Amino acid sequence: MKNATLPPLRVDSTLRVAAKSVLQKGETLSGFVLEAVRLNIERREAQREFIARGLLARDEAKVSGQYVSSDEMLGRLDESLARARTRQADRVR
Repeated sequence: MKNATLPPLRVDSTLRVAAKSVLQKGETLSGFVLEAVRLNIERREAQREFIARGLLARDEAKVSGQYVSSDEMLGRLDESLARARTRQADRVR
């Protein structure tokens, strides 16, 4: 497979200086930009999948007529968070 290149980016000097200022030891500016592109692709793919799951759930709820109220869902999330905090506190002890 041939390597390809991304289009060159024109940025103002402030952004370039800021990017260079956060490079880790041995990291290049090109490597930093490549990692940023990869992470952004992963984030956008996850976001797209999340939205697709939400739309599917909405459609299934319309067909079945079974919905969960926002208050009930928030209650479930609060319970889940409380359990996670308890587990975390138990691990710290």
